[in-house]
Amino acid sequence: MFTKEKIDEIIRAVKVADSYSLGSHWVYDETQLLELPINWEKLNAPQAMWHKGKKAGDFTHIGDQLQWLDEYVQDKDSFEPLEYLTFWQDKMSTYNGYIDGATRNTLANIEAGNNSGSDSDDFSVIGRIAPLLMVSKNEDEFVSNVEKFVQLSHNSPKVIESAIFFARLLFRVGEGKNIELEILSLKNAFDSFIVEGVDKGTASKDANSFDTIRTFGPACGVDEGFSGIIHLLTKYPNDLQELLVSNAKAGGDTSSRAMVATMIFVANKSSEDLPKEWFEINC
Repeated sequence: MFTKEKIDEIIRAVKVADSYSLGSHWVYDETQLLELPINWEKLNAPQAMWHKGKKAGDFTHIGDQLQWLDEYVQDKDSFEPLEYLTFWQDKMSTYNGYIDGATRNTLANIEAGNNSGSDSDDFSVIGRIAPLLMVSKNEDEFVSNVEKFVQLSHNSPKVIESAIFFARLLFRVGEGKNIELEILSLKNAFDSFIVEGVDKGTASKDANSFDTIRTFGPACGVDEGFSGIIHLLTKYPNDLQELLVSNAKAGGDTSSRAMVATMIFVANKSSEDLPKEWFEINC
């Protein structure tokens, strides 16, 4: 069982990971990535047009939604999906940041009287699950809460299955189990695409991260992002800063990869080696 202090550390670190990732988030062109006017040792303003109005220390739209779930659970003893959906819809009604496809489609479903989430295969929602530790007494309750939460906006079988995988991994490495060994141990309890994603990710751990993530695919889809996260966790088992820098330099959906990998890393170890100035986030 996680202590409140440890959960707070995990959530804070995931927010930092999102804010750090903002600089190169959704920059896809390889030439542009190599020439970005970014200091990789600091938090940076976004270089992609999608985050107009954001500045260094802000969150991406993914981090903004993580912040909302964190706010929601603060005075709760359990996770009530429909209650949270109302809370989330109210937040979205005044939100000025980027509205992604999963959010647009989910809001349209609600407007039509259907509380079913979109069928988006975007894996960003998995990076937002850490606050659910606050309202979960054990691994099975956490997994159940994660599944309910993900279905609200990403009712895709692959995203749900991936979220359950990372939820179980998070809980188990939080008990001190080795991350890579637990990844390998868990994979066979899941669908073949999880097995294949784990195998690809672990096989790449000695390869260059830029080339590896670009080869897997740097975009938002779970088929692309899953193996990239496994690569990062197995290549950088003891250096969260290097993990985040290498991930950010690869571009694309830097935030989602960083948030999931950071969540797992900090559950197992800590965030104390990250630069103190990275924690100067705007929340």
